[in-house]
Amino acid sequence: MSSASDAGITSRETLLAHAMAIEAEAVDRFEALADQMEVHNNPEVAAFFRKMAEIEGKHVANVEQLRGDAVLPHVAPWDLAWGEDESPEGPLHNDAVHYLMTPHHAIELAIQSERRAADFFAMVGNDERTPGDVRELAAKLAAEEVEHIRLLGQWLARYPEPAADWHEDPDPPMLQE
Repeated sequence: MSSASDAGITSRETLLAHAMAIEAEAVDRFEALADQMEVHNNPEVAAFFRKMAEIEGKHVANVEQLRGDAVLPHVAPWDLAWGEDESPEGPLHNDAVHYLMTPHHAIELAIQSERRAADFFAMVGNDERTPGDVRELAAKLAAEEVEHIRLLGQWLARYPEPAADWHEDPDPPMLQE
């Protein structure tokens, strides 16, 4: 994505519609990841992903509060401005997820998601062609994402980096056909 104005983010309402999509996608993806980890009997990581879904739900409520009485425009999923197939804050494609991942991995995944969201909002906030009130709101949203990264970094410090062979499983799951 080259700029916010090229993407049509020229009003607070359009920016908030994008922010709502980002946060709602994060809730859905973290819930799905928690479900996957429960299936693979990885309760510690499942609990982390459930906590992240809960936190992202609070971010949805924050966007709703910022919206106030404003009516947000409908933006079709394919017209959202991040120019990729996933929202900036949605966890990376499933190839970044492993059934034996540790809390360390899960937190790193969440940090990457928050960083992409911060970068998206910063891109909007730095676009000189975007109206000042929209840039100001985007800068506020970017700063909130940066704070989330800082908090996740503190959480990450509680978990040591796993051994190099963390993904080896002497009895891997059988794929069902």
